[in-house]
Amino acid sequence: MARPLRIEYPDALYHLTSRGNAQEDIFSDDADHLEFLSVLATVVERFEWRLYAYCLMDNHYHLMVGTPKANLSKGMRQLNGVYTQRFNRRHRRVGHVFQGRFKAIVVDKQAYLLELSRYVVLNPVRAKMVSDPARHRWSSYRATAGLEELPAFLDAPTLLAHFAESLLAARRRYRAFVEEGIRVFLTGGMTLPA
Repeated sequence: MARPLRIEYPDALYHLTSRGNAQEDIFSDDADHLEFLSVLATVVERFEWRLYAYCLMDNHYHLMVGTPKANLSKGMRQLNGVYTQRFNRRHRRVGHVFQGRFKAIVVDKQAYLLELSRYVVLNPVRAKMVSDPARHRWSSYRATAGLEELPAFLDAPTLLAHFAESLLAARRRYRAFVEEGIRVFLTGGMTLPA
């Protein structure tokens, strides 16, 4: 049975995830995280993606990506393929790093853009790795919230523009929005799928 085709079109917004093969970790240490972010930065630039949020967990990652061009599969092949080569070379291993195909959910920009941005950065809180997303080094939360320098590959300004015109006010409202998501999660109200 043939796999279903990916839905790709210009100006789409996706929630992307990819998991480690056999539920194994895809990041062993800080160097692996940094290598993945380096590959991601190259893919964002090469394929002209808009990366609004990301979160690297131990055995998977989440990305919130806008694709001005219909090139999602090409970009994901580059991202997972190049990272796999570098991971395997560094750790002197062979074989798959990622389990099967990546998961891509098309998201309605109007209805879910902000909720998805919050969902992505709250993954470490839901996994009980940290109680505050600012304590997780490997997500876009700290840069978007103004707690560290904004990397060139992260389009936080577009996301923050939904909160306020002033960057300072937008960051403050973004932080409050994410904090409200923690309260919603703790009371059992988080609705987006993992």
